[in-house]
Amino acid sequence: MPGIRLNPQYLTVPIRSDKLSLSVQVKAHLSHRKTEFQTIDIYDTEAFGRVLTLDGHIQLTELDERTYHEGLVQVPLLSIESPKTALVVGGGDGGVLREICKHSSIEQVDMAEIDAGVVEESKLHLPFVSGGAFEDPRVNLCITDAFEFVRASKTKYDLIVVDSTDVYEEEDGGLSEQLFTEGFYRDCLNALTPQGIVVTQADNLVFCPYSLEHILAMFGKVFPQTGSYFAVIPSFGGFSGYAWGSAGAVINASYPADRAAKVELRSLTKSSYEYGMGRWT
Repeated sequence: MPGIRLNPQYLTVPIRSDKLSLSVQVKAHLSHRKTEFQTIDIYDTEAFGRVLTLDGHIQLTELDERTYHEGLVQVPLLSIESPKTALVVGGGDGGVLREICKHSSIEQVDMAEIDAGVVEESKLHLPFVSGGAFEDPRVNLCITDAFEFVRASKTKYDLIVVDSTDVYEEEDGGLSEQLFTEGFYRDCLNALTPQGIVVTQADNLVFCPYSLEHILAMFGKVFPQTGSYFAVIPSFGGFSGYAWGSAGAVINASYPADRAAKVELRSLTKSSYEYGMGRWT
């Protein structure tokens, strides 16, 4: 299986290609499924709890998925006044949906996920990630190619969250490769409201700094406003980056306490928010 090695008791996954790996003791291998697009595995582990991997790469763990998802969604969303529409690209585990649906002002959430298998396996083995968000009447799940979905969209979105897999070093980018392109992000810009923000995960800042550098360079060609921030995600190997772009809107550098008080947050605090907004060097 590409990118993965499972000994009798340990799961070993890459942090940076074959140059750096992470191992965790496994209690049970809960699911193994090959779809048209990728290989999905879900494990129960000692240190991380339940773990979702796609093609042998960690996508989330029970230990720190809230830190990842709250960082990805809440940092930009708390900077938008009364957001009403959102689009999720990828995110079939449902964590991004869960975070968006916490906001009572949201009226419509579209999700473009190419692999129904990720949704199905996550609902079955990782129900705590979506927290019932797939059943929220505001959610419109589309099993489709996100590239074409965004290009053809007639809806204008206050938030677009790109929660796709990375284009891995020395590996075929596969599903994600066309999403990390200038053309795709121009389509995202066209789909934004004037106050809208696009945000994407940008890989490990310590071991894979080229990911954020590449995304920000691309964003600079497309979006009038761009920026980045980070969070500490242990299962991703440490510091994980996020990049954002907009037609003019900006993300608050200071913690928006009044708006945050109206949303259930378990990981994102004033200190973690302002630490993550600090300059990465």
